[in-house]
Amino acid sequence: MSTIRSLQLPEGVRSGTLDTARGRFAILEAQPARGVPHRRPALLIHGYSGSKENFLPILEPLAAAGRTVVAVDLRGQYQSPHAPDRAGYAAEAMAADVLSLADAIPREGGDGVHLVGHSMGGLIARDTVLQRTAGFLSLTLVGSGPGAIGGERAAALHEVLALLDPTDGRASDDVEQLRALVRIAWHDQHEPQARTDGADEHIVAFLRERALRTCPISLIVLARYLLSCPDRTSELAELVSGGLPAMVVYGENDDAWPPGVQDLMARQLGAERTCIPGAAHSPAIDAPVTTAASLTQFWNAAERRQPTVHSCGRGQHQATAGTMP
Repeated sequence: MSTIRSLQLPEGVRSGTLDTARGRFAILEAQPARGVPHRRPALLIHGYSGSKENFLPILEPLAAAGRTVVAVDLRGQYQSPHAPDRAGYAAEAMAADVLSLADAIPREGGDGVHLVGHSMGGLIARDTVLQRTAGFLSLTLVGSGPGAIGGERAAALHEVLALLDPTDGRASDDVEQLRALVRIAWHDQHEPQARTDGADEHIVAFLRERALRTCPISLIVLARYLLSCPDRTSELAELVSGGLPAMVVYGENDDAWPPGVQDLMARQLGAERTCIPGAAHSPAIDAPVTTAASLTQFWNAAERRQPTVHSCGRGQHQATAGTMP
């Protein structure tokens, strides 16, 4: 299991908020340590029960290539405000939030934002560009599949629903009552697991704070989304064939959507495919140098392309660590 190793903000990375047409969101923003941004910015979307900190290891190297990079807490997650009801966590609403975030990021060097989604964030990012492609220079899906998740991850989500929403929304959404259940689950299961995974005490404290500050209703709605999400590969493939550069990135040991499933999805999309050696479900944590180099190379190439021409490479390659162009 991938565990965040450090919460120290590198040079050029700041914690703050971003005001949008749909409200204020908590962010980590990275700027080049030297000079000013001259490339197009990037927006990073985390996965289920994650947060902006899941991208912390790659923010500095991504920004070093000359761009602003923004990682965000989705609505209801960790430090971002909660939605008033379940509808605020529906896939369409979350995609609308991402659109507003993309629109609010300052543009350096021209219009457009690179969009990256990890795991469930990849599904949200996909739904976002299907709502509106304009304003996005590229789409990268990291450790994300074509639709509903299965296997042990699905079983874990069913356990979440059995704890928090056994009557499928027919009971009252009492946030404090649900939060008490989350607190018990954290103490009995997740905290011991974090220590078994070797997390330092300050990381355990952060994971505890994040779990208890996250809206439990969002965990319910997004768990059901992950368990029932439709396969929209054919719709997305039309955007890719029409000119949207896309890349699928996955760890060779991914235990969420199997690597073979993600590879097949990339082929069906006509997208670039990058397998990260030695990584599992969270390449940004497991192999940050390699992951950052792959993203930067892809983004730089996307910025050189004509807006209506798609010239992504179709062959699979193993990413290797090295100097970013």
